Amino acid sequence: MSEPATDASVLPGWLARGWRNVREAGAVQLSATVMVLAIAVFIARFSWVLPGGGVATPLTSEAERAFYDLRAYYAADLVEQDPRLVLVVYTDQTLINARKRSPLDRGLLAKALKNLDAMGAKAIGIDILFDQPQDEDEQLIATLRAMQTPVAVAYATVATNEDDVVYEQQQYLDTFQARLKGTGAVPASIRLDNTFGATRVWPKIVPGLPPLLGRAMLAEAGETAPAFAGYEGAIDYRRPKYVDAPLFASLQIDLFAEPDPEVLPFLAEQIRGKYVLIGGDIVDYDRVETTFTSVDGETPAGIAVHADIIAQMLDGRRLEPIPAWMVWAMAVLVVLTAVLTALLEWRARRLAPVLVGLLAAFVGIPVGLQFANVDTYGLPAFGWLIGWIMAFTAVTTAARAAGAVQRNFAAGALGKYIPRDIAQAIIDKPELLSLGGEKREIFVLFSDLEGFTAMSHAMPPETVARLLNRYLDMLSQVVLDHGGVIDKFVADAVVAFWGAPIARADDGERAARAGYAIWQAGEAFRAEVAAMDAGLPAIGRTRVGLHHGEAVVGNFGGATRIQYTALGDSMNTASRLEAANKALDTAVLASREFAEASGLAWWRAMGRVRLRGRAQPVDLFEAAPDFPEDDRAALAQACALAASDPARAIDIARHVASRHAQDLALQSLLQRLQQTHGEGTYVLS
Repeated sequence: MSEPATDASVLPGWLARGWRNVREAGAVQLSATVMVLAIAVFIARFSWVLPGGGVATPLTSEAERAFYDLRAYYAADLVEQDPRLVLVVYTDQTLINARKRSPLDRGLLAKALKNLDAMGAKAIGIDILFDQPQDEDEQLIATLRAMQTPVAVAYATVATNEDDVVYEQQQYLDTFQARLKGTGAVPASIRLDNTFGATRVWPKIVPGLPPLLGRAMLAEAGETAPAFAGYEGAIDYRRPKYVDAPLFASLQIDLFAEPDPEVLPFLAEQIRGKYVLIGGDIVDYDRVETTFTSVDGETPAGIAVHADIIAQMLDGRRLEPIPAWMVWAMAVLVVLTAVLTALLEWRARRLAPVLVGLLAAFVGIPVGLQFANVDTYGLPAFGWLIGWIMAFTAVTTAARAAGAVQRNFAAGALGKYIPRDIAQAIIDKPELLSLGGEKREIFVLFSDLEGFTAMSHAMPPETVARLLNRYLDMLSQVVLDHGGVIDKFVADAVVAFWGAPIARADDGERAARAGYAIWQAGEAFRAEVAAMDAGLPAIGRTRVGLHHGEAVVGNFGGATRIQYTALGDSMNTASRLEAANKALDTAVLASREFAEASGLAWWRAMGRVRLRGRAQPVDLFEAAPDFPEDDRAALAQACALAASDPARAIDIARHVASRHAQDLALQSLLQRLQQTHGEGTYVLS
């Protein structure tokens, strides 16, 4: 039978390797990857609202709106004051003068309307709901019925404005509107869309509800806007070009109620041939969060939003939405680019320009479309980024976690670096050497040969190589004999650990005995070199540092070179312990964590020190299998008293040191106890 079409042989060479890894990941891994890809497409499509609309998508929806607001703000046109509209407003000063706050004074409105009617406005829109009785209602109704200028009067229902209108209010509102029937005053909806806490789009057209205030005003003035019939897209907000010149001229209604005859011609000039909106511009009353609020913090009056809608119709700036099929196509394309990028398996340097380009596209496409007057409200730009990351991660994980790749890594880790029992376990179960890393509790060994650098300069290179190979061979054999994993060689230093990839109950004891055996092997090497040739320089001591703690263990590297290693603070601590031997005249130093976890009782306390480069002090213990038990206990007591009773601690340590006059480590401990700082800690310089 022929190979299926998905065989790597039919793919371009730059994708073949990545596809092979994914295909060999196994059915479970592939199924999980496909599921994640489906979720990624879903998020890339529905990161604004869930299917069906109205319900925000958790986490991503807020980010989408913030990004939309930002691009809409900076893409908005900077314009001078609009000469086609005038706002006639109740202000806080108006309320003070009228000594009446709510409802707004209708007697004042009736007087203003009578004067405005003679000033030649194109149309008047009243953004005030007459939903409860007031003494001046008869006067206002009479004025509205007599108006020659077309007037659109605010209307709302319980169904569409449930937060503002109750049943009794609508009953009165309906009665009020009925008394205007057959006149030039027509009802108009003042409903605004406040979805997700801000007015970003035109309100939905509700059957049975009068036309929107702006639509009604233009229709009554005989100015059609056919492009906006049925429009429910984004509001095309603009920004004022000058700080001291707002978008719309605003005049206090008091000026029109009882105008000064001397200013009446001026007021008429301001009104003639314009659309007039009457409403409140009052602090903390009928304020509206808009697309710009999250950027500039401004919350304009609702009347100003209606003015923006009218200006948009007059300008003919209908923002065309992106078709649903195209949004779907873009979501699929985003996930597809993630899959292809993951299959490339390029190095970071080569992949970086691709990632930067994709990020620029995710940000740049919505911004570019916004500047091109495309309605990007609902375009899931942030969802593209999340979907891409999910898809890329899923495919990358599958490609790099494939069983075949794991077996290759396991095979490469065999040999002298891994004990035979661990090597056999990896052959039987290759996933033990998983790609990437995992946190493990390990026992770390760090050894170093004192004076190796100086010695190497005093011998021919071939002699150095021969001696170094012999030395590392002896130490490597010790590690392997004790079941450890050789992490690396750094010149003459050996780094090894226990507890990964397979953890055993006696790893602590194995590591402790290996540390002491390495010191012994170093001493044997010194004797061996000394017996070879009297002309060779003296070989220094082998020092060992031991620590137990958490590290990230696994395969790290790139496509051409992989190393099974351990990373983390535990490795650094073991290295610092090894280096501390020189200053403390010790040979095999362990941290308290290591000594206690080893299960051995051969440790003698060496005090508390703050190692170079470390913030926290470390309790030190030296491997001393042959040290007398009584003296071991006495040293433990002395170190325990170093913080609370330093004089007593020094006295005890002095007695122990006196019984071991040739033990330089004990003499060093005594000196440190006499120079300790707070909490019995000695700071290594």
